Amino acid sequence: MFSEKMLKLGTNRSVIRDLFEYAKKRKAEIGEDKVFDFSIGNPSVPAPACVREAAIDLLQNEDEVLLHGYTSAQGDAGLRRNIAEYINEQHGTSLTADSLYITVGAAASLTISLTALAEDGDEFITFAPFFPEYRVFVEKTGSKLVVVNSSPEDFQIDCEAFEKALTPHTKGVILNSPNNPSGVVVTEECIKTVCGILEKKQEEYGHPIFLITDEPYRELVYDGVKVPYLMNYYDNTIVCYSYSKSLSLPGERIGYIAVSDKAVEWKNIYAAICGAGRALGYVCAPSLFQQVVARCIGKTSDVSVYKKNRDILYNALTEYGYRCIKPDGAFYLFVEALEKDAGAFSEKAKEFELLLVPADSFGTPGFVRISYCVSTEQIEKSLPAFKALAESYGR
Repeated sequence: MFSEKMLKLGTNRSVIRDLFEYAKKRKAEIGEDKVFDFSIGNPSVPAPACVREAAIDLLQNEDEVLLHGYTSAQGDAGLRRNIAEYINEQHGTSLTADSLYITVGAAASLTISLTALAEDGDEFITFAPFFPEYRVFVEKTGSKLVVVNSSPEDFQIDCEAFEKALTPHTKGVILNSPNNPSGVVVTEECIKTVCGILEKKQEEYGHPIFLITDEPYRELVYDGVKVPYLMNYYDNTIVCYSYSKSLSLPGERIGYIAVSDKAVEWKNIYAAICGAGRALGYVCAPSLFQQVVARCIGKTSDVSVYKKNRDILYNALTEYGYRCIKPDGAFYLFVEALEKDAGAFSEKAKEFELLLVPADSFGTPGFVRISYCVSTEQIEKSLPAFKALAESYGR
């Protein structure tokens, strides 16, 4: 009568969403200021002024029929051209409007790209810790997700383990940097090694292997850390991007796919992406926010707030005896649980009104993710609870 697989996905929500819903219920019971919700990556910093200004101007001065009408299936040509020119200016690439497909956020970018590439028997590799929905996106295509553990010391890619995981069935590699949930930025040295391995394996297997980069946190980096632009290191690259974090627009669902014009048969890859968008119903992203984004390219929210939150939280938790992976980007702190079972630790944290996401579904048991994209006031108020939690474990 219906898909059992889809029923399972619909009735078994992600642990992140479960905690998010629990937080709303708990706040209604005891007061919002008494619950320390670190569950979801929902930006707390307002969108830059250009977003409001653009939206108001468009709504007041543009033709309403055109403003709210359909764009081309792959997105407005002017927006695609502007994004291509910006990427070229920033990274020295040579993209055109016909390299870009506008999407409803990074999730759509990934699902479209995977659907465009996947054939029977294919495998896609990613690195733990990873965003749990990768498994859903890959398996929906009928492909297999292969997970490679990262180095336990610094969560950089274990390149030796990566090379061993590649097989003739490998169609692509999903790489997320800055990483959700660890906040780690993959180093240029590591990127070069990964790309060298891919070049060698492409030649050995006689078919292309695609590097699919998931980049919603590209601009959220601290202390001058560089995020390598993968198209400059590997030709067969597809970039999946979202403005959800950089412009604080998660609810507006706007992003893009960029196909490297150096990729093998890149025009056919782009056509397959257009076809996948059509098959999935992901055509003509929200028209109003296509026009808003067109006026805000290169702008970001005030990411200095996230750095301040990171520093307060990281310094305090390490002082209390927690082992934390210091994030160079994104807005997540990856913390080793104070007992082997991260789920049990997360439940214990609830006794102190701390909502922390156990990382088992991220492929890294024994850790929790703390989303510090909250108010600095919440960070500061939560510190006694974190200290009490540590003390309950004898720290």
